[in-house]
Amino acid sequence: MERERTTWSELGNGARMFRLAHAVWGAFNLAGLAWIWRDAILRRRDPLVYASGALLASEGIALVIGRGDCPLGRFQEGLGDPVPMFEWVLPPRAAKAAIPFLTAVSLAALLCLLLRPPRTETPNR
Repeated sequence: MERERTTWSELGNGARMFRLAHAVWGAFNLAGLAWIWRDAILRRRDPLVYASGALLASEGIALVIGRGDCPLGRFQEGLGDPVPMFEWVLPPRAAKAAIPFLTAVSLAALLCLLLRPPRTETPNR
């Protein structure tokens, strides 16, 4: 059964504010994931990579609590927005695949970060 997409104009103020907050949270998660990949590839470590790891870990815990779905889904529905975040921009089948895909990409980034220790800086001579 395909869910009907709710447009922005059909949402109440609470649902709009929740969508904005959820979108910002998602953007922070994607930026954190990109930062982890950056530091893994460059073999660097900085405070932002640790913050990014903590952010992704909190998202992972939330998804475990929600058994693969956002645990705030019922709250979102209560605000009048039954459409999950990934379905805002993806068709339902692709949206359903987004969580496992991003989980695999996140685990790969963290594994790469662990397996590629930071470079030791040597002074220029």
